[in-house]
Amino acid sequence: MSTTMANISAAQVKDLRDKTGAPMMDCKHALTEAKGDLEAAIVLLRKKGVSVAAKKATRVTSEGSVAQYIHAGGKIGVLVEINCESDFVARTDDFKELTHDIAMHIAASDPKFVRKEDVTAEDFAREKDIYISQAIASGKPANIAEKMVAGKMEKFYEEVCLLEQPFIKDQTISISQLIAAKVGKLGENIAVRRFARFKVGEATATIAFVTSKPDEGEAAEPAAK
Repeated sequence: MSTTMANISAAQVKDLRDKTGAPMMDCKHALTEAKGDLEAAIVLLRKKGVSVAAKKATRVTSEGSVAQYIHAGGKIGVLVEINCESDFVARTDDFKELTHDIAMHIAASDPKFVRKEDVTAEDFAREKDIYISQAIASGKPANIAEKMVAGKMEKFYEEVCLLEQPFIKDQTISISQLIAAKVGKLGENIAVRRFARFKVGEATATIAFVTSKPDEGEAAEPAAK
């Protein structure tokens, strides 16, 4: 028997909505296309979210909010600014949930940069030199060592860049995919602008911010006074 919307139960839709937060009709369409397979439907919704996010990525995000998260015991604190296109979306429960989840993730995972593009030339060169030296020391020719480094650098980005890190509450998706899902649901571009992470006893705080220009889809920094 072919799978149609009529064959999809309310329980299946509810289960998919609980797992993804996607709108009801999107869940029905995904379940129908996936022939009732929940995991396949989740993948379809994630792909849709990424597609929608890519289309909206150049739209300016001049609204949003600053979220804070204090880890149990008060030893770690995080402030993060996340932008969207309208004050209306910034006040929705979905956006507030996203900002809270990202602030909590930063507290737990301690990223050093927002995106791969924000990694400094010095940090990139230092890590690349380390990986090349390790490969050559293991007996690999220089040309092979260079190829091996590419894969190691991707792992480096996953460790230090917020958007590349696996989400602490769902290791099957990255933070960028988490944001893309919200973009698909809310219909607006959403971007992490900057964050700061403080830990009791550490002399310095981790402070990271997006280095792109305002015309690349990010909100402009306020002019210095």
